[in-house]
Amino acid sequence: MKKAGRAHSTLALVILLLCLPGIATAQSRQSSDAEFGPVVRAYLGYLKNEQEVVDDRVSRREVTRNYYVRNSNRIRALRQTAIRIARETRNDYLPELEAVTGDEFHTIFENPPRPGAFDVGQILGNTFRFIGTVRSGELFYIFARLDPYEQAELIEHEQQRGTVANPQAGNSAQHQGAATSRPRRVGSP
Repeated sequence: MKKAGRAHSTLALVILLLCLPGIATAQSRQSSDAEFGPVVRAYLGYLKNEQEVVDDRVSRREVTRNYYVRNSNRIRALRQTAIRIARETRNDYLPELEAVTGDEFHTIFENPPRPGAFDVGQILGNTFRFIGTVRSGELFYIFARLDPYEQAELIEHEQQRGTVANPQAGNSAQHQGAATSRPRRVGSP
């Protein structure tokens, strides 16, 4: 009887010791996320949930090992970028982030640019701002999707610049139906 009791005590102690590092890691992650506001914490929580989904899918053998590794690395790259942006800006705001490898550019661009052919801050296709790269297993290109107001402002600025630089180009584009906005109504009809 004493041997069985001792075996249970030893087993319980071993289980407790195995759980302690996980508890400490979870607590340190929570405390490291505590420096951020609710928006950034929510995004980091979203990434954590995404990792749990990927972990679950691989454990059930629904996805290949390569899929698992790439998406885990992508999540890690997005987390690093989000934390960097939040710390640099000291603001509780994150743009919508996209992390793609060089062979995945076609997933976010209709006419994919050549990887490495753009500068940090450069706007591509009036839709994405290039944030930089993160090496997380492989090289990920990080983009921030422009919000609709930024896109509209950018398009308007380009149209104004086009009409100032070449008035004919601006007028012909309007006549061909390429205008992106309607004229404002002044008063009621």
